[in-house]
Amino acid sequence: MSSIKIGMANLFIQHTSASLTINENADPDVRRDMEVALNKLVPGEWTKDGTFLHTMEGEDDMPGHVKSSLMGPSLNIPIRNGRLALGTWQGIYLNEHRNQGGWGGGHARSIIITLQGQS
Repeated sequence: MSSIKIGMANLFIQHTSASLTINENADPDVRRDMEVALNKLVPGEWTKDGTFLHTMEGEDDMPGHVKSSLMGPSLNIPIRNGRLALGTWQGIYLNEHRNQGGWGGGHARSIIITLQGQS
């Protein structure tokens, strides 16, 4: 990437219950608040009350799929002078939407990064 003067970076996570997003990266409360908000949008209780039928991989699996679809699996970020052109407070988040089966709970997470640009 250091040789790219102007271009784009595409990041793609190869999983259906994790996502990528860009958000404020200065205050750790933002990460916590994002998780609280997503849990209110897609409550885990929906698996227990019959809202979700897909439960074969655990109670947190279908809520993870919905949250992943809401957030998205990929990001496109401009490259300027060999660096990602993120704003001052922006950071890249890998969002794990599973409590039991996700990263650290048995599933590996892989991200493919594709760089395109001019030197």
